[in-house]
Amino acid sequence: MGLTHVTVTVRNLGAPERTYSAVFLVDTGAYDSLIPAEGAAALGLQPTGHAECELADGTPKKLPFAVCQIEFMGEITGGRVLFGPPGTEPLLGVTALESVGITVDPRTQTLKRLPAIPLKRFRK
Repeated sequence: MGLTHVTVTVRNLGAPERTYSAVFLVDTGAYDSLIPAEGAAALGLQPTGHAECELADGTPKKLPFAVCQIEFMGEITGGRVLFGPPGTEPLLGVTALESVGITVDPRTQTLKRLPAIPLKRFRK
């Protein structure tokens, strides 16, 4: 299986002119998105909280985060963006993907738009 990457722009909600753009690894095993420390600094972000995370190797780590605007493939969403150590590869988590109706096709490892964003059915 190959890796899937996509160009993402993260925007500081308090200072929308401040952006961080990079090629992010699409990580369907991660809930939140992650940018390196230098990306958070470029955005002028201050942490709004800390999240207890589990790294790919199983190590627990507490990471700071802020809520940001996330834009990719012509779609815009908002979400928690974790601040990783300097030099960390940026990750696009599943929460951002699903919130705009985009999934990863497991056969081709490409991003695919759903015809509509699924919502819970309402009973009449």
